[in-house]
Amino acid sequence: MPEFLEPAFMQRALLAALLIGVAAPSVGIFLVQRRQALMGDGIGHVALTGVALGFLFSANPVWMAVLVSVTGGVLMELIRYSGKARGDVALAMMFYGGMAGGVMIVNLAPGGTTANLTSYLWGSITTVSSSDISAIVILATVVLLITFGLRRQLFSVCQDEEFARVTGLPVRLLNLLLAVTAAATVTVAMRVVGLLLVSALMVIPVVAAQQTARSYAATLAGAVAFGVTAALSGTVTSYYADVPPGATIVLIAMGLFALTALLATPLARRRARRAAAAAPSRGPAAATAAAG
Repeated sequence: MPEFLEPAFMQRALLAALLIGVAAPSVGIFLVQRRQALMGDGIGHVALTGVALGFLFSANPVWMAVLVSVTGGVLMELIRYSGKARGDVALAMMFYGGMAGGVMIVNLAPGGTTANLTSYLWGSITTVSSSDISAIVILATVVLLITFGLRRQLFSVCQDEEFARVTGLPVRLLNLLLAVTAAATVTVAMRVVGLLLVSALMVIPVVAAQQTARSYAATLAGAVAFGVTAALSGTVTSYYADVPPGATIVLIAMGLFALTALLATPLARRRARRAAAAAPSRGPAAATAAAG
């Protein structure tokens, strides 16, 4: 058995990394599609208030963050849908209100200081407890059931809301469900990469996969592969190099994006040459068929 698999804390850390490596891109692909890549950041700031409430009421910070972030995500979607505030304005309100509320509440908690929030802000995957793993497994399972089970409907809504509405899909319900799923993903990821970096793991693997993929299925498969690779390799690297795991995971994900961006240009040129070479061969064939 490799050395890094021997400690119990690393076994929990790698399981958490694997789950978030799969779940985050599975939700992120829809957020990128509807140009709401920063939604994870907004919900992450609201989740900070939930973590602080957990300290204040001596409750599990993860489950309290789930409750608060889901509420915030639903409210943001309702505000956007009502037209009373643009989506970017609602997102900005979540950014500022969530951060300010978290800092204020944690300082009101008995013996609480902003230092208590550090592991949630930047991630502390090597300190994931058994209760954290239970919460992460439950939340990740719910996220994957929704994103894979309703992938066609969610993709249709993210692609074109008006067309989805005409076809009879419950657009408002699906949008609310996506907001809830994104909120659950944020709380899953906060122990892995931290609330301030959570959006990166939801977005970067998806954007990296888009460089070479030509369909939704290929993009999703590539994004999950990149997410899992970044999460697991970042966790192992942080163990040996004694560096922050959250930042390491995000930097590896950015490295994968840079690599795919470099490969995308020659791949596109090769496809163009193949298409150009195939075009003349189709001409005579079509002419012969027409003559026949």
